[in-house]
Amino acid sequence: MTVPETMRAVRIAEHGGPEVLELAEVAVPTPAAGEVLVRVHAVALNNTDLWTREGAYGRPGDPGALSGWRGPIDFPRVQGADVAGRIVAVGTGVDEGLVDRRVVVDPAIYDGEGPDANPVGLMGSERDGGYAEFVTAPAERVHDMTDSPLTDDQLATLPVAYGTALGMIERGQLRRGETALVSGASGGVGVALVQIARARGARVIAISSGSKIDAVREAGAHEVVDRARDIVEQVGAAAPEGIDVALDVVAGDLVGEGLPLLREGGRWVVAGALGGYDVAFDVRRLYLHNARVIGSAMHTPTHFGLLMELARRADIQPLVAATFPLREAAAAQRELARRGHVGKIVLHP
Repeated sequence: MTVPETMRAVRIAEHGGPEVLELAEVAVPTPAAGEVLVRVHAVALNNTDLWTREGAYGRPGDPGALSGWRGPIDFPRVQGADVAGRIVAVGTGVDEGLVDRRVVVDPAIYDGEGPDANPVGLMGSERDGGYAEFVTAPAERVHDMTDSPLTDDQLATLPVAYGTALGMIERGQLRRGETALVSGASGGVGVALVQIARARGARVIAISSGSKIDAVREAGAHEVVDRARDIVEQVGAAAPEGIDVALDVVAGDLVGEGLPLLREGGRWVVAGALGGYDVAFDVRRLYLHNARVIGSAMHTPTHFGLLMELARRADIQPLVAATFPLREAAAAQRELARRGHVGKIVLHP
């Protein structure tokens, strides 16, 4: 296709509420050496979009400081980490045979080149993202999904939510036959955790509420406990021998209250703070039982490669809750913040 000179993009020029999202006509980015240009077919929303817009990540020693995912943002910034689309141009040194391949972009900016590198930046925060008609990405970070039976919308749900989920599961060393506890199970990462843990052969106990309980069970949870009631009592009844791995995106009081649920050698993996970042727990429950509390930020290149293999085989079926046109990005983010849905919200540029 002929690449136009300008495109529509949704940017933020400052931290704030949904009103700071602006639809603008901007230049189509030119892929640098080693990069590709992707026409965006679908871009999914994440809590990272909300928190980056709000500047809610804080900084070491100053938790209340306005900050992007890993530090100050270079404004204006195009949001959006979850991109599915087609390559339409390549930069110097990139195989031209990639043009027209259907791809998913790994949005992580890593601290090195190795397969186990850690993410230290994120597309949509530390570099421009996919709330746009076109986006550039390093060629080594695009994964060919041309033959995947999943739709573009489904593919767009994968990078952050499913990448985060698989990173948690891998770092928590969840094995077939073990019991996993999933908090925040109706959200994007939560549904991904349920689906991937179930596909791995684990018994999945999920925490959800109200009308979402049935949907979480349909996503693959063996048991769903109601967060409006005593969670520890319910989980204890559902898993009287204890939990092997807790996959937690809520944190807050749940960590201190839930640690005693772990079996000997259990692992509590944290990748979010929906319930609060200020956590306290009885350290005796940690060292007396050889338990581990593990922090998990997104995924490694190895984890992402494993996720793409799952998607090529359609071993997981991502749930798309709603779609919006790009111009309604603010409305889409408001819908995400209401947390009334199960699955992911997707924008169509």
